[in-house]
Amino acid sequence: MRKIRRQARRRRPHSRRWERKRQIYFLREAAAFIRHIFSYVPMIVIRIIRVAAICLLAFLIVWNLGQRISMIGDSMNPVLENGDVVLVNRVVYNARRPGRGDIIIFKPKGNENSHYYIKRVVGLPGEKLKIIENSIYINGERLEEEYETTDLDRVGLASDEIELGEDEYFVLGDDRENSEDSRDADVGNVKREYIYGKAWFILSPRENFGFIKE
Repeated sequence: MRKIRRQARRRRPHSRRWERKRQIYFLREAAAFIRHIFSYVPMIVIRIIRVAAICLLAFLIVWNLGQRISMIGDSMNPVLENGDVVLVNRVVYNARRPGRGDIIIFKPKGNENSHYYIKRVVGLPGEKLKIIENSIYINGERLEEEYETTDLDRVGLASDEIELGEDEYFVLGDDRENSEDSRDADVGNVKREYIYGKAWFILSPRENFGFIKE
């Protein structure tokens, strides 16, 4: 009889006190596990921020310095050749205005249907320019150019003095015998808002790879 009673006692459900201890134990274990997981959160957040910063930096570099434009024609020989793929610096003119001698990329008259033109800045805003006997005159003084060019036999619109507006630039190709530029009515003076950026690096072909020599 006593054996039966002892077995019955053993089969009784656990006491409430024991159940509560067990619950507390599991809660502590769960809390410890959660604290362990959350201990990694700062590290994960820092890594996410680093990756995001790197991606943003890469995007900004590509967007502002890595846009590619193909040279069409031989108007910028010998600096650029037909088919050269050049990189565009789009941020430089946020800090300063285009300067004389810069090789810029633009769309004539802002025509979105036109291909990009690559030419050299010769005349700056507010200046008066005229081509006389194969020479360029800026505000009455002959311009001395330090880069290689061909003769200016065709003067076009610059046969008469051109006065540039406060946001206008006069551009020419270095190979002036084979260049459509500000001498032509279809191009004319280039407004600042039409300038896409500055050509700064030749990406291909391999033999021309490197910085553009101005």
